[in-house]
Amino acid sequence: MILRAWAVSKAFGPKEVLKEVSLQINERDRIAIVGPNGVGKSTLIRLLLGELKPDIGEVTRRTERVCYLSQFPLYEPEETVAQAVSRCGQAANRISRRMRELEQLMVEPGDADVNEVANEYATLQEEFLNADAFDDENKVKDVLAKVGFSDAGMQRKVAELSGGEKTKVMIARVLMQAEDADLLVLDEPTSHLDMDTIEWLENYLLKFPGAIVLVSHDRYFLDRTVTQVMEIEDGRVRQFSGNYTDYAKKKVLEVERQKIAAEKYQIEKARLETIAEEQHQKEWFKSTHKTRMKMVERLEEVEEPDERPELKFNVEVKERSGKNVIVASDMAVSRGGKQILKGLDLELEVGDKLGVFGPNGSGKTTFIKMLLNEVQWSGDLWIAPGAVIGYFGQGHDLLDPELTPEEMMLETLGRDARAKARNMLARFYLRGHEVDRPIKTLSGGERARVALSILLAEKRNLLLLDEPTNYLDIQARQAVENALRDYPGSLIIVTHDRYLLDSVCNMVAEMKNGRLEVFKGTYSQYKGRRPEVKETVEEAGVYRVMSGFTDWTTKTKYKEGEKVAIAQSELEKFRWAFDAGKLKKMGGTELKKVRK
Repeated sequence: MILRAWAVSKAFGPKEVLKEVSLQINERDRIAIVGPNGVGKSTLIRLLLGELKPDIGEVTRRTERVCYLSQFPLYEPEETVAQAVSRCGQAANRISRRMRELEQLMVEPGDADVNEVANEYATLQEEFLNADAFDDENKVKDVLAKVGFSDAGMQRKVAELSGGEKTKVMIARVLMQAEDADLLVLDEPTSHLDMDTIEWLENYLLKFPGAIVLVSHDRYFLDRTVTQVMEIEDGRVRQFSGNYTDYAKKKVLEVERQKIAAEKYQIEKARLETIAEEQHQKEWFKSTHKTRMKMVERLEEVEEPDERPELKFNVEVKERSGKNVIVASDMAVSRGGKQILKGLDLELEVGDKLGVFGPNGSGKTTFIKMLLNEVQWSGDLWIAPGAVIGYFGQGHDLLDPELTPEEMMLETLGRDARAKARNMLARFYLRGHEVDRPIKTLSGGERARVALSILLAEKRNLLLLDEPTNYLDIQARQAVENALRDYPGSLIIVTHDRYLLDSVCNMVAEMKNGRLEVFKGTYSQYKGRRPEVKETVEEAGVYRVMSGFTDWTTKTKYKEGEKVAIAQSELEKFRWAFDAGKLKKMGGTELKKVRK
């Protein structure tokens, strides 16, 4: 056991965020914490890390070697990339934090041994003075290179970086400490990252020897990195084995079982109450009806599952634009003497849904701006005269921060459409005070939902979407996917969301070195995998080969004495080898990638 929470509760004012939460994190655990935005995921993490104190309950940690990637990392104004990542700085911060704790114990020792506290404090003072010994410039360069930073970028100020570059710096900072860590806690680690970096991070986490706790809305990422899911719902935490897809299937079955049980309870309760009423009317002078009422009281009450309303909407188009929507040939964009895009060719027809992905800074947003005629370009570009373009910007460019969501929606629908405006906003869970607050006071997820609701209120036949699912929780992402999949018009989506690319797009294009490589098919097909095949990570038992054999389905040869890791989902495939005595169980487990 690394960490344990026992009956932990936490409230902010009258709102109880977490209620009697109990959980345990063990060595080598791979855990995802999931739930809608605002449900308390970050609060739970801060409680586990000791940044918040529980109102009730207890958190026990058996290690201080914990690395934490915050969703919103903080940096000093003049701090460079190299300084932010340096192990020296991290070691000094960790030491100074522990020294402050010891200083408090010296003032109020309680049950602590004062001599032990003083000795530890003296040791830490010496370590703090020698913190330069932890600094390793070559290590910093190596880690930064892994997340895509060149040596030249090491001296740039963190404050001047893009969101994706800042996330890369923070991941590099965590990796500098991770060598000695027992637990990695990562809050939205894939936000703003490009796919190459996300896939590199997936492989790194697979090899990490300690325990990992993740908060993420990236289902593809969770399927490939975790073996347990902790769901926060109504302030309570429930644990499920398996990856995110396994959890989603189990959750659907559980909700259905609860619905059936609640329905049976209501039927039985009504039956007993009816019998009691009839008995009381027929034989009012007897007390037999009271026996029936006691039976009602003894029934175990089953409530209907408290489901979040499913977000459903239809995207309408005003009119068709003709067969060809966009025809581009040999297009190029230059900025400041540097060529951003070159030799770009594209044909988009009615109903085509193109997903564009690629490294950060490769020109994806410039590509969208080019189609909107917001940057100068050369080459040939034809957009159908009947095309009515709707644009969703990554920074929600078209939102007026001073207006409320309702005021923005009324500008689209007309001043007399207040009821319709509120109804459309409500479909995106924007109700009450959220509708009446200025947009500048809303969270990133709330702003994204406002922008999407306004876009979908306008009947457009060509949508240009730049990272539409950023900041959305999983349920909102699924609803957006369903709507865009059924959308009868044409669209171009710039995204790092691999689930979105697979579920919506019939074409994908990789932007790399200023060029666009278009492929007819899904992202998984482009990457050489069948769409129904996904790589996931599972715990695998370790077996020894007692007698050599060949698995002819995969043409894999196993030699005598060799160690083999076999996941739970693969056991049936090796059943004949077990029966033939060719494999023998050894102790321990490993993590293994399995294709499903």
